[in-house]
Parts: sequence; structure tokens; C-alpha cells
Amino acid sequence: MENKIYGYVRVSSRDQNEERQLIALRECEAVPDEIIVDKQSGKDFARPGYRRLMRRLKQNDTLVIKSIDRLGRNYEEILEQWRIITKEKKAQIVVLDMPLLDTRAGRDLTGTLIADIVLQLLSYVAQTEREFIRQRQKEGIEAAKARGVHFGRTAYEKPENYEEVIAQWQQGNISGRAAARMLGVSDGLFRKWSAEESNREYNH
Repeated sequence: MENKIYGYVRVSSRDQNEERQLIALRECEAVPDEIIVDKQSGKDFARPGYRRLMRRLKQNDTLVIKSIDRLGRNYEEILEQWRIITKEKKAQIVVLDMPLLDTRAGRDLTGTLIADIVLQLLSYVAQTEREFIRQRQKEGIEAAKARGVHFGRTAYEKPENYEEVIAQWQQGNISGRAAARMLGVSDGLFRKWSAEESNREYNH
């Protein structure tokens, strides 16, 4: 059976521009016979397109992706998917944005070894960068606290017309939604204030 070339494209719900990836796949040297598209975030691998791709991908087939992050949300997952595709399924991967990440049949052992080393290096750099960012965030929070900055939700001050509006609401002259509009706050915040008023009335 003839070996197939698959393309895989993933865009998140926030980024619907899959055309850039599709153009890159169609213009590459290894033009895919079939391109599978997922329009979901990479937060998990419960993606219908990716699952379908994994079922179809056979030994010596080729998977073409524009960038390595299309395989997962972090480099631990990317490494795992890379291992499954290249070691378990014995398929090839071509990453267009990084020519060194190309394991197609015909490349010598050195080429495959370089691809694995590059992937491991990327994983190390990504992990180090994440730890560096977390450390900087921690130091920033500690420095802000030392300056007296308080973290947490900001308490909303009640507008000047609060007593007048709440009185109209309590008398049934206006709805809660109308009261929220008059106060310039969300319905949720007004419900919180009205509950506080009700408790105050009850306790008195």
C-alpha cells in the first residue's frame, strides 16, 4: 500500500486563522495528500481531528506540520507525541518552521539523531523559560507586597445615589436590573449589595 502524506493544522478558538498554516502545507516540498484541521485549543488531546489522524497514520507515512507546537500545549506533551509517531507508529515528521526537525525516510542516522537532539534542546529551553517566568512572577509579587501593594479583588465603592436607588428597589418601584443600570454596576454586583441590604434588614 502506498505511503501517505498527512498535514495537520490546529487553531484555537481565539485564533481562527488557519489559512496561514494551510498555505504553508500546500506550498511545501512534501505536499500532503490530506490535511486534517482541528479548531480547538491544545489543552488536551481529546481533539477529533488529531484522534482521526493517529488512527490513520501508518508506518512510513509522513506527517507535515507548520510548527512543532501544533502537536501539543507544552514540550512534555510534544515529546510524547513525537515519540508515539516516530517510535511506535514508525512514521515520519516534517516541521516546516524548523528544517532540522525532519525524520523522513532517506535521511541518514545522523539526521534522525540531530532531530531528536534539537527536540530535546527545545524542551529544555522551554522548561527553563517557564521556571524563569514563574520565578520572576514570584519575585515581582514579593516586591509589590513589600511596597504595600495589596492583591485580591478590588472592593467597589457604592455610588452617591446608592441609598436613593436601593430605597426605590426595596419599595418595588424599580427592578434589580434597572437599579444596577442606574448605579452603573453589573447585575451580579447589585445582587450582592441587595443581599447585604436584606441581611441588614433581617438582623435589625
